[in-house]
Amino acid sequence: MRKVCLSTAYLAPVEYYVEIAKADTVLIESCDYYRKQTYRNRCYIAAANGPMALSIPVEKINSEKIVTRDVRISEHNDWQINHWRSIESAYNSTPFFEYYKDDLIPFYERKWTFLWDLNQAMLSKMLELLNLQAEIQATGEYKNKLEEDFLDLREAIHPKKENQTLNCKPYYQVFEQRFGFQPNLSIIDLLFNMGNESQLLINS
Repeated sequence: MRKVCLSTAYLAPVEYYVEIAKADTVLIESCDYYRKQTYRNRCYIAAANGPMALSIPVEKINSEKIVTRDVRISEHNDWQINHWRSIESAYNSTPFFEYYKDDLIPFYERKWTFLWDLNQAMLSKMLELLNLQAEIQATGEYKNKLEEDFLDLREAIHPKKENQTLNCKPYYQVFEQRFGFQPNLSIIDLLFNMGNESQLLINS
């Protein structure tokens, strides 16, 4: 039985879901201290001018230490409108945008207070769309060292680290002729381009 522990992530990259697909039990860390410039509040999509980062603004953290599950989303800009416009612009010509867009739009219409709640709701939806059956749990306390039967990937999947765990094969991307294949973008890049074949690629 394979068990992994991951950090929370906003529309996480493909490698995140590769790890979930290989696991029987998945722990999502909720009790660590929040870190900036991670997938916790950002994702990367394939836009017309190249890779684009979409970052969720969070309320200013005066202390360096705030527990991830307590991080609040800032209300000071129209991030939801801007993110959805960027997603729509980047993917409206993909084969499966029309098929999946109604699954995503509600996340950009509802007001969210906590980043953790948004991320968990999106994770649940992505697992449903990918038909992944792993048992998902949230940590109840922070442990610097996990039990021996858990693979600790909490800091392994990071925008500034090479995707050492990624085994997903290259797939069709709308802008591939312009930029070449762009690996390890947000899971929505895979879904919008490959549809039902996404699950096969993740499990391959």
